Amino acid sequence: MELAKYIDHTALKPETTPADIDKLCREALECRFAAVCVNPVFVPQASRALAGSGVLTATVVGFPLGATALDIKAKEAAYAIEQGAGEIDMVMAIGLFKGGDRAAVGRDIAAVVKAAGIHPVKVILETCLLTREEIIEASRIAADNGAAFVKTSTGFGSRGASVEDVLAMKEAVDGRCRIKASGGIRTREQAMAMIAAGATRIGTSAGVTIVKGA
Repeated sequence: MELAKYIDHTALKPETTPADIDKLCREALECRFAAVCVNPVFVPQASRALAGSGVLTATVVGFPLGATALDIKAKEAAYAIEQGAGEIDMVMAIGLFKGGDRAAVGRDIAAVVKAAGIHPVKVILETCLLTREEIIEASRIAADNGAAFVKTSTGFGSRGASVEDVLAMKEAVDGRCRIKASGGIRTREQAMAMIAAGATRIGTSAGVTIVKGA
């Protein structure tokens, strides 16, 4: 298995510097990762560094809480695409979902998908805050509203991805969209377990270690 093609090489900490992004992109080019995932301020830098390489620049929207005003999320996504982003990882409106306003959650996702155009949107559920039944329901809402992926975690919650989360998401989407496992994945063994459960993309800041371990 070519493990590198599953990996979004990630740097989303608030203290990330431009030099860190340069290093991230060099590593992504060397390892031939699927994408880098960076905060919006670094999209132009990353997209320039990766231009023509086939390694995508992904960025985050409504991150990490999902509580940005809904129309702003769509505008943020559109701006990121203009700046060179090739994929959008948006955080679901978690509080609205937990409060029962499923319609607003669906509208939020649909608006970001529309703003992103042809570019894939990954919907972050923050599974540590959800029951298994809620993970299934949220995954179905994302798939119903055009998400290309459902994604487990921001990396800023109380825990990251679990195999059980991925299995629940796989059951929910039933092939209608793909699954990204992220948060706390540090080893080849963890990555392989997520892939075996159904993940087709792995979000991690330890991509180089994982691939070299392979």
